[in-house]
Amino acid sequence: MAAHETAAAASKYQPSDFLKAVLGRPVIVKLNSGVSYRGILACLDGYMNIAMEQTEEYARRGARETARARAERRVDGQLKAKYGDCFIRGNNVHYISTIRRPKG
Repeated sequence: MAAHETAAAASKYQPSDFLKAVLGRPVIVKLNSGVSYRGILACLDGYMNIAMEQTEEYARRGARETARARAERRVDGQLKAKYGDCFIRGNNVHYISTIRRPKG
């Protein structure tokens, strides 16, 4: 496969493809306020409204997450609360990230 064909194939991968792939998997959802939620992505709609299960809420630790926390795809803050189910309105979402599984 030529380099330009690889680039074309990569550009066809859409954010919706990522979201479909992570349904039912552990994710971190960071809000515009800096608060983070960690849990299982149950479902979402076209407005990015999110339903999560086994959800944990983490308080905002600082103005920015640390580079190490971002690289390890973990929450850098103090556990604030645990919820069974959680609903997050889409206009509050800053990003959704997968949680890396430990190697081994």
